[in-house]
Amino acid sequence: MKRLLEAAIENNREWTKKGNVATYIPELSKANKEHLGVAVYTIDNEEYYAGDCDVKFTMQSVSKVVALMLALLDNGKEYVFSKVDMEPTADTFNSISSLEKRNPNKPLNPMINSGAIVTSSMISGKDGSEAIERILKFTRKITNNPTIDINYDVYKSEKETGDRNRALAYFMKSTGIIEGSVEDALDVYFKQCSIEVTCKDIARIGAMLANDGVMPWSGERIIPRQIARIVKTIMVTCGMYDASGEFAVRIGIPGKSGVGGGILASVPGRMGIGVYGPSLDAKGNSIGGLKVLEELSRELDLSIF
Repeated sequence: MKRLLEAAIENNREWTKKGNVATYIPELSKANKEHLGVAVYTIDNEEYYAGDCDVKFTMQSVSKVVALMLALLDNGKEYVFSKVDMEPTADTFNSISSLEKRNPNKPLNPMINSGAIVTSSMISGKDGSEAIERILKFTRKITNNPTIDINYDVYKSEKETGDRNRALAYFMKSTGIIEGSVEDALDVYFKQCSIEVTCKDIARIGAMLANDGVMPWSGERIIPRQIARIVKTIMVTCGMYDASGEFAVRIGIPGKSGVGGGILASVPGRMGIGVYGPSLDAKGNSIGGLKVLEELSRELDLSIF
Protein backbone atom coordinates (compact mmCIF):
# COMPACT_ATOMS: atom_id res chain seq x y z
CA MET A 1 0.00 0.00 0.00
CA LYS A 2 2.82 2.42 0.88
CA ARG A 3 4.44 1.93 -2.55
CA LEU A 4 1.08 2.33 -4.27
CA LEU A 5 0.46 5.65 -2.52
CA GLU A 6 3.95 6.93 -3.33
CA ALA A 7 3.46 5.99 -6.98
CA ALA A 8 0.05 7.70 -7.09
CA ILE A 9 1.60 10.93 -5.80
CA GLU A 10 4.52 10.87 -8.23
CA ASN A 11 2.36 9.88 -11.20
CA ASN A 12 -0.04 12.76 -10.65
CA ARG A 13 1.98 15.61 -9.17
CA GLU A 14 2.25 17.22 -12.62
CA TRP A 15 -1.50 17.87 -12.52
CA THR A 16 -1.02 20.40 -9.74
CA LYS A 17 0.45 22.80 -12.30
CA LYS A 18 -2.77 22.78 -14.30
CA GLY A 19 -5.02 24.26 -11.63
CA ASN A 20 -5.03 27.29 -9.36
CA VAL A 21 -5.25 27.89 -5.61
CA ALA A 22 -8.39 29.58 -4.27
CA THR A 23 -8.02 33.36 -4.14
CA TYR A 24 -11.52 34.60 -3.23
CA ILE A 25 -10.54 33.90 0.39
CA PRO A 26 -7.23 35.82 0.41
CA GLU A 27 -5.52 33.70 3.06
CA LEU A 28 -5.97 30.55 0.95
CA SER A 29 -3.97 32.09 -1.89
CA LYS A 30 -0.80 31.58 0.19
CA ALA A 31 -0.88 27.78 -0.31
CA ASN A 32 1.82 26.04 -2.34
CA LYS A 33 -0.03 24.79 -5.43
CA GLU A 34 2.48 21.96 -5.99
CA HIS A 35 1.73 20.29 -2.65
CA LEU A 36 0.10 16.86 -3.01
CA GLY A 37 -0.40 14.32 -0.23
CA VAL A 38 -2.48 11.24 0.55
CA ALA A 39 -3.29 9.14 3.61
CA VAL A 40 -5.22 5.89 3.99
CA TYR A 41 -6.69 4.60 7.24
CA THR A 42 -8.26 1.14 7.13
CA ILE A 43 -11.07 -0.17 9.29
CA ASP A 44 -8.50 -2.71 10.57
CA ASN A 45 -6.64 0.23 12.18
CA GLU A 46 -3.77 0.39 9.70
CA GLU A 47 -2.41 3.71 8.40
CA TYR A 48 -0.41 4.50 5.26
CA TYR A 49 0.59 7.82 3.73
CA ALA A 50 2.75 9.51 1.12
CA GLY A 51 3.69 12.91 -0.26
CA ASP A 52 2.82 16.12 1.57
CA CYS A 53 0.62 14.33 4.08
CA ASP A 54 1.70 16.39 7.11
CA VAL A 55 0.98 19.80 5.56
CA LYS A 56 -1.84 21.53 7.42
CA PHE A 57 -4.78 23.02 5.54
CA THR A 58 -8.21 24.28 6.51
CA MET A 59 -11.16 21.96 6.08
CA GLN A 60 -13.37 24.45 4.26
CA SER A 61 -16.27 22.45 2.80
CA VAL A 62 -14.93 19.13 4.13
CA SER A 63 -16.23 20.45 7.47
CA LYS A 64 -19.78 20.19 6.10
CA VAL A 65 -19.59 16.44 6.68
CA VAL A 66 -18.80 17.02 10.36
CA ALA A 67 -21.55 19.63 10.75
CA LEU A 68 -24.12 17.33 9.12
CA MET A 69 -23.25 14.50 11.50
CA LEU A 70 -23.67 16.76 14.52
CA ALA A 71 -26.89 18.32 13.21
CA LEU A 72 -28.36 14.84 12.72
CA LEU A 73 -27.24 13.75 16.19
CA ASP A 74 -28.75 16.86 17.76
CA ASN A 75 -32.02 17.06 15.82
CA GLY A 76 -32.77 13.81 14.02
CA LYS A 77 -33.16 13.33 10.28
CA GLU A 78 -36.80 14.43 10.03
CA TYR A 79 -36.09 17.92 11.35
CA VAL A 80 -32.79 18.35 9.51
CA PHE A 81 -34.31 17.44 6.16
CA SER A 82 -37.33 19.63 6.76
CA LYS A 83 -34.89 22.55 6.51
CA VAL A 84 -32.44 21.32 3.87
CA ASP A 85 -33.09 19.00 0.94
CA MET A 86 -30.97 16.02 -0.14
CA GLU A 87 -30.85 16.52 -3.90
CA PRO A 88 -27.81 17.03 -6.18
CA THR A 89 -27.20 20.41 -7.77
CA ALA A 90 -26.10 21.54 -11.22
CA ASP A 91 -25.25 24.97 -9.80
CA THR A 92 -22.06 26.21 -8.16
CA PHE A 93 -21.48 25.63 -4.44
CA ASN A 94 -22.30 29.26 -3.54
CA SER A 95 -25.28 29.75 -5.86
CA ILE A 96 -27.93 32.22 -4.77
CA SER A 97 -30.42 31.60 -7.58
CA SER A 98 -30.92 27.94 -6.62
CA LEU A 99 -32.59 29.02 -3.38
CA GLU A 100 -35.43 30.73 -5.24
CA LYS A 101 -35.94 27.92 -7.73
CA ARG A 102 -37.11 25.44 -5.10
CA ASN A 103 -40.22 25.49 -2.95
CA PRO A 104 -40.21 26.14 0.01
CA ASN A 105 -36.85 27.81 -0.63
CA LYS A 106 -34.86 25.03 1.03
CA PRO A 107 -31.19 24.62 0.09
CA LEU A 108 -30.76 21.69 -2.29
CA ASN A 109 -28.40 19.73 -0.01
CA PRO A 110 -26.12 20.07 3.05
CA MET A 111 -22.92 20.04 0.98
CA ILE A 112 -23.38 23.42 -0.72
CA ASN A 113 -22.84 26.66 1.21
CA SER A 114 -26.50 27.51 1.80
CA GLY A 115 -27.26 24.03 3.11
CA ALA A 116 -24.17 23.95 5.29
CA ILE A 117 -25.03 27.30 6.87
CA VAL A 118 -28.42 25.80 7.78
CA THR A 119 -26.92 22.66 9.32
CA SER A 120 -24.43 24.81 11.26
CA SER A 121 -27.36 26.82 12.64
CA MET A 122 -28.92 23.58 13.97
CA ILE A 123 -25.97 22.51 16.13
CA SER A 124 -26.92 22.73 19.78
CA GLY A 125 -25.42 25.35 22.07
CA LYS A 126 -26.62 28.39 23.95
CA ASP A 127 -24.77 30.54 21.39
CA GLY A 128 -22.36 30.29 18.48
CA SER A 129 -19.33 29.96 20.77
CA GLU A 130 -20.72 26.85 22.42
CA ALA A 131 -21.72 25.37 19.06
CA ILE A 132 -18.25 25.78 17.55
CA GLU A 133 -16.67 24.29 20.67
CA ARG A 134 -18.86 21.22 20.17
CA ILE A 135 -17.77 21.01 16.51
CA LEU A 136 -14.11 21.28 17.53
CA LYS A 137 -14.47 18.66 20.27
CA PHE A 138 -16.27 16.29 17.87
CA THR A 139 -13.64 16.83 15.15
CA ARG A 140 -10.81 16.09 17.58
CA LYS A 141 -12.62 12.90 18.65
CA ILE A 142 -13.26 11.52 15.14
CA THR A 143 -9.72 12.30 13.97
CA ASN A 144 -8.08 10.99 17.16
CA ASN A 145 -6.15 14.27 17.23
CA PRO A 146 -6.65 16.47 20.33
CA THR A 147 -4.43 19.24 18.91
CA ILE A 148 -6.78 20.25 16.09
CA ASP A 149 -7.79 23.90 16.24
CA ILE A 150 -9.07 26.84 14.19
CA ASN A 151 -6.71 28.83 11.96
CA TYR A 152 -7.79 32.31 13.02
CA ASP A 153 -6.00 34.04 10.13
CA VAL A 154 -8.15 32.05 7.68
CA TYR A 155 -11.26 32.64 9.81
CA LYS A 156 -10.68 36.40 9.74
CA SER A 157 -10.12 36.27 5.98
CA GLU A 158 -13.32 34.27 5.48
CA LYS A 159 -15.36 36.59 7.66
CA GLU A 160 -14.09 39.72 5.92
CA THR A 161 -14.86 38.37 2.44
CA GLY A 162 -18.01 36.33 3.19
CA ASP A 163 -20.64 38.66 1.72
CA ARG A 164 -22.17 36.04 -0.58
CA ASN A 165 -22.58 33.67 2.37
CA ARG A 166 -24.24 36.51 4.30
CA ALA A 167 -26.63 37.04 1.40
CA LEU A 168 -27.52 33.33 1.41
CA ALA A 169 -28.03 33.29 5.18
CA TYR A 170 -30.21 36.40 5.37
CA PHE A 171 -32.34 35.17 2.47
CA MET A 172 -32.92 31.90 4.36
CA LYS A 173 -33.73 33.85 7.53
CA SER A 174 -36.40 35.75 5.58
CA THR A 175 -38.03 32.48 4.47
CA GLY A 176 -37.90 30.85 7.92
CA ILE A 177 -35.30 28.21 7.06
CA ILE A 178 -32.86 29.69 9.59
CA GLU A 179 -34.63 30.21 12.89
CA GLY A 180 -31.96 31.56 15.21
CA SER A 181 -29.34 34.27 14.96
CA VAL A 182 -27.97 34.67 11.43
CA GLU A 183 -24.69 36.13 12.70
CA ASP A 184 -24.22 33.23 15.12
CA ALA A 185 -24.83 30.73 12.32
CA LEU A 186 -22.40 32.52 10.02
CA ASP A 187 -19.72 32.76 12.69
CA VAL A 188 -20.00 29.03 13.39
CA TYR A 189 -19.81 28.34 9.65
CA PHE A 190 -16.75 30.53 9.06
CA LYS A 191 -14.96 28.99 12.05
CA GLN A 192 -15.77 25.38 11.15
CA CYS A 193 -14.43 25.98 7.63
CA SER A 194 -11.23 27.33 9.21
CA ILE A 195 -10.49 24.21 11.28
CA GLU A 196 -6.98 23.09 10.37
CA VAL A 197 -6.21 19.43 9.61
CA THR A 198 -3.92 17.15 7.59
CA CYS A 199 -4.62 14.30 5.16
CA LYS A 200 -4.17 11.86 8.03
CA ASP A 201 -6.90 13.54 10.06
CA ILE A 202 -9.54 13.44 7.34
CA ALA A 203 -8.59 9.86 6.42
CA ARG A 204 -9.58 8.89 9.96
CA ILE A 205 -12.97 10.58 9.55
CA GLY A 206 -13.41 8.60 6.35
CA ALA A 207 -12.44 5.38 8.14
CA MET A 208 -15.01 5.99 10.88
CA LEU A 209 -17.71 6.48 8.22
CA ALA A 210 -16.46 3.42 6.30
CA ASN A 211 -16.86 1.47 9.55
CA ASP A 212 -20.51 2.59 9.87
CA GLY A 213 -19.84 5.05 12.69
CA VAL A 214 -17.35 3.01 14.76
CA MET A 215 -13.85 4.46 15.27
CA PRO A 216 -11.36 1.74 14.19
CA TRP A 217 -8.65 2.79 16.67
CA SER A 218 -10.88 2.44 19.74
CA GLY A 219 -13.90 0.35 18.76
CA GLU A 220 -16.18 3.11 20.10
CA ARG A 221 -19.36 3.88 18.22
CA ILE A 222 -19.48 7.65 17.74
CA ILE A 223 -22.54 7.94 15.48
CA PRO A 224 -25.42 5.54 14.74
CA ARG A 225 -25.12 3.37 11.66
CA GLN A 226 -28.09 5.13 10.05
CA ILE A 227 -26.40 8.55 10.30
CA ALA A 228 -23.18 7.15 8.82
CA ARG A 229 -25.16 5.78 5.88
CA ILE A 230 -27.07 9.03 5.33
CA VAL A 231 -23.84 11.03 5.32
CA LYS A 232 -22.07 8.66 2.92
CA THR A 233 -25.04 8.67 0.55
CA ILE A 234 -25.14 12.48 0.43
CA MET A 235 -21.37 12.51 -0.11
CA VAL A 236 -21.86 10.30 -3.18
CA THR A 237 -24.65 12.38 -4.69
CA CYS A 238 -23.60 15.88 -3.61
CA GLY A 239 -20.09 15.89 -2.12
CA MET A 240 -18.19 17.14 -5.15
CA TYR A 241 -20.60 19.98 -6.00
CA ASP A 242 -21.63 20.01 -9.67
CA ALA A 243 -18.94 17.43 -10.46
CA SER A 244 -20.47 14.74 -8.22
CA GLY A 245 -21.75 12.66 -11.12
CA GLU A 246 -18.39 12.56 -12.85
CA PHE A 247 -16.69 11.70 -9.54
CA ALA A 248 -19.12 8.80 -9.06
CA VAL A 249 -18.39 7.47 -12.56
CA ARG A 250 -14.61 7.90 -12.46
CA ILE A 251 -13.91 7.07 -8.80
CA GLY A 252 -17.14 5.66 -7.40
CA ILE A 253 -16.85 6.25 -3.65
CA PRO A 254 -18.36 8.75 -1.17
CA GLY A 255 -16.25 11.92 -1.20
CA LYS A 256 -16.32 15.52 -0.02
CA SER A 257 -14.03 18.25 -1.27
CA GLY A 258 -13.08 21.68 0.02
CA VAL A 259 -11.49 24.71 -1.63
CA GLY A 260 -8.62 24.45 0.85
CA GLY A 261 -7.52 21.49 -1.30
CA GLY A 262 -8.70 18.59 0.82
CA ILE A 263 -10.86 15.66 -0.25
CA LEU A 264 -12.28 13.28 2.35
CA ALA A 265 -13.22 9.90 0.88
CA SER A 266 -14.76 6.81 2.45
CA VAL A 267 -14.79 3.29 1.03
CA PRO A 268 -17.58 1.44 2.87
CA GLY A 269 -16.32 -1.57 4.78
CA ARG A 270 -12.70 -0.91 3.79
CA MET A 271 -10.97 2.42 4.45
CA GLY A 272 -10.95 6.17 4.69
CA ILE A 273 -8.79 8.25 2.35
CA GLY A 274 -7.62 11.81 2.77
CA VAL A 275 -5.95 13.73 -0.03
CA TYR A 276 -4.57 17.26 -0.14
CA GLY A 277 -3.68 19.38 -3.13
CA PRO A 278 -4.58 23.08 -3.05
CA SER A 279 -4.40 23.47 -6.83
CA LEU A 280 -8.08 23.41 -7.87
CA ASP A 281 -9.95 22.75 -11.09
CA ALA A 282 -12.68 25.05 -12.43
CA LYS A 283 -15.31 23.51 -10.14
CA GLY A 284 -13.32 23.99 -6.94
CA ASN A 285 -12.02 20.44 -6.48
CA SER A 286 -8.36 19.45 -5.98
CA ILE A 287 -7.09 18.66 -9.47
CA GLY A 288 -4.19 16.50 -8.29
CA GLY A 289 -6.25 14.97 -5.51
CA LEU A 290 -8.89 13.78 -7.97
CA LYS A 291 -6.23 12.12 -10.12
CA VAL A 292 -4.69 10.39 -7.07
CA LEU A 293 -8.11 9.07 -6.05
CA GLU A 294 -8.84 7.93 -9.59
CA GLU A 295 -5.59 5.94 -9.69
CA LEU A 296 -6.23 4.40 -6.26
CA SER A 297 -9.79 3.48 -7.22
CA ARG A 298 -8.55 1.75 -10.36
CA GLU A 299 -5.64 -0.08 -8.69
CA LEU A 300 -7.56 -1.18 -5.58
CA ASP A 301 -10.98 -1.67 -7.21
CA LEU A 302 -12.61 0.78 -4.78
CA SER A 303 -15.80 1.73 -6.66
CA ILE A 304 -18.95 0.81 -4.77
CA PHE A 305 -20.90 0.50 -8.02
